Amino acid sequence: MSPNLTFASDEAVYPSVASSSAVASAATPASITANEILTVQNLSKIFGPKPERAADMLRQGLGRNEIFQQTGNMVAVDNVSLGVRAGEIFVIMGLSGSGKSTLVRLLNRLIEPTSGKVVLEGRDIAPMSTPELREVRRKKMAMVFQSFALLPNRTVIENVAYGLEVAGQKKTERYEVARKALVRVGLGSYEKLYPGELSGGMQQRVGLARALAVNPSVLLMDEAFSALDPLIRFEMQNELLRLQKEEQRTVVFISHDIEEAIKIGGRVGVMKDGRLVQVGTPAELIQTPADDYVRNFFRNVDISRFLKASSLLSKVEKGLFMCDTGASSEGYLNQLIDSGVDCGYVCDESGRYQGSVTPASLRQCGKGPIRDALLRDIATVAPDTDLHDLSAIALSQTHDVPVVDTAGKLAGVVSCRTILKQVMQRRAA
Repeated sequence: MSPNLTFASDEAVYPSVASSSAVASAATPASITANEILTVQNLSKIFGPKPERAADMLRQGLGRNEIFQQTGNMVAVDNVSLGVRAGEIFVIMGLSGSGKSTLVRLLNRLIEPTSGKVVLEGRDIAPMSTPELREVRRKKMAMVFQSFALLPNRTVIENVAYGLEVAGQKKTERYEVARKALVRVGLGSYEKLYPGELSGGMQQRVGLARALAVNPSVLLMDEAFSALDPLIRFEMQNELLRLQKEEQRTVVFISHDIEEAIKIGGRVGVMKDGRLVQVGTPAELIQTPADDYVRNFFRNVDISRFLKASSLLSKVEKGLFMCDTGASSEGYLNQLIDSGVDCGYVCDESGRYQGSVTPASLRQCGKGPIRDALLRDIATVAPDTDLHDLSAIALSQTHDVPVVDTAGKLAGVVSCRTILKQVMQRRAA
């Protein structure tokens, strides 16, 4: 084989629909990408007697506080647009009064919007009748509340099966579904107990099981874990991540806790004064915050646990050899030198990483098989390796750190300089 150098290129659970009429939306029709299950477009909520006047003032550029002083209207959500992808946990976070809890209640019309659209699986929920909306809440968009919202006079299994009961499902069928949901949240043996006999964490698991029982397209969770003790809260976060990994649930999660947000969120939307300031992965928010408001959320957080190799790596564009390790190393030396890099990466023809080489190791190998030139002291990491572990490797390794995925393929490399730069930035902050 000749050398070859390539380049990688239930109204007890849900209140009645608000009776106030919504101002007609001036938004254009929502545009939904292929993998978006929920799309929000130009969504606003203004509380007060004359929302139209407040909306005009917003369009003129007046601020939230100024509008309140002049009109008595409170702008709770201001022209928010976002898309939630199928199978992701999308966290909406912000300080108290930022509008995050109002926003999540606009998604299922527990609160009527002043303007804008909410499109679920291609259908705008704004023009839906009350019966249609109830069906959406029961089957498509379940909600888990901070206060658990359990019925104290019903057993655990009766609470979990409640939504199915309201939907008219037979008792034997709904209990079978409810039992499966209880098993999934680790409460399979507690079905005959009452909520008052359970701890706070267990009650929240019942609330989660009740939402899962209806098998919703989207699960809304409003500060669902904030009332729990720290240890139980940690366990519930892990439980949610486990369920999401196994079932690929689509979750919109409201939180004011940045550590919780970056732990469970695939993407995070940060709100301030009713506006959506920035949306991005935890790594994007950490590395490129939109402003000081976003940056300050991370000021007292040890983000080394959340900044992963996958967000720091760069693709290998030079010095990538695709060959059998039994091939003669003769000829690869000049190609590596010509590429202008001091370390090359050997992969088989399927892209699975075999090892790294340097000009020195190739010279020493001579005409022998390239496997004999592979360096033995180059550590590899998985894409989810955090900054803390990466920094330990960077301090003991001269060359860039290869990132290898679960299939054994080379995803890219993280330079030691990038790792140490991130560590120094964290210390300076």
